[in-house]
Amino acid sequence: MADRSEFAFFTLGEGGAYVPTRYARSAWSEGLLNGPSVVAAAARSLEIEHGVEGFQPSRLTVDLFAQVRFEPMAVRTETVRSGNRIVVSDAFVEQGGRTVARATLVQLRRGEQPPGEVWLSGREMGPPPGVESVTLGAGTRAWFGSDGAEEPWSPSMGPHQGAGRKRFWIHPLDVVSGQDATPFQRAVTTGESTSLMAHWGTEGIGFINADLTVALARLPRSGDIGIEADEHISDSGVAVGTATLFDRDGMFGTGTVVAVSNAGRQIDFSKRGLVKGRSDGGSGPGSGADPEKGTRV
Repeated sequence: MADRSEFAFFTLGEGGAYVPTRYARSAWSEGLLNGPSVVAAAARSLEIEHGVEGFQPSRLTVDLFAQVRFEPMAVRTETVRSGNRIVVSDAFVEQGGRTVARATLVQLRRGEQPPGEVWLSGREMGPPPGVESVTLGAGTRAWFGSDGAEEPWSPSMGPHQGAGRKRFWIHPLDVVSGQDATPFQRAVTTGESTSLMAHWGTEGIGFINADLTVALARLPRSGDIGIEADEHISDSGVAVGTATLFDRDGMFGTGTVVAVSNAGRQIDFSKRGLVKGRSDGGSGPGSGADPEKGTRV
């Protein structure tokens, strides 16, 4: 049995550099990092260096505007605003002295709920059958689901390559080897699958997201997390995708991405089999785009 500490995107190198493991490699290109690994590293650095007790990490927006090579990278952070009810901080993902992605974390002070009742959708999404009584860990099987599939849930992607609404259930990989990912880091890693859930169709996925925004009303309480597509909107090669995040207690946040066509490098998942400890972290083909070159992080 593999050592659990293997299932992480990075090890830590000199000066705290993020040194990628095979799980950080992109499905779009062998020489690039995937999106889940990049956003997870940014989230980790911001949480460690700027997390404030009593505050809720409420929104993380990551702009993925350049190629992130399969090489060590550094994350530099700074405080933007430190107030009584809001704390804002930025992160800059750097390689070779160049910024390849940037992130903004907004934290809000937790407090008393306002009085009154507000409309709620009441949507529910629980773990796949047979997983309810199982404790999942990093590196365990990812489950995919979709409307209209012969089997509602399966550990293979192929049966769910259709036009139906997509969903996904997983315990995300750890960010750094030997360190359990925090609830915030797991939420962000899973939220990066918004693009996969919203843009995956009958011929695979041909949109590459240029950003990610994860908005959280609370942190996930279970180690495993689900995500389900809300909407896909696209025209002339530009798309918007939205999804909802679930834990075993219900909804806790949302994901939003904007994306650009990468049809020349469409990824066909119909030939993919069992997904377990896969090279993209079980969160799709990766994220981030260079619109000029049509390549994927």
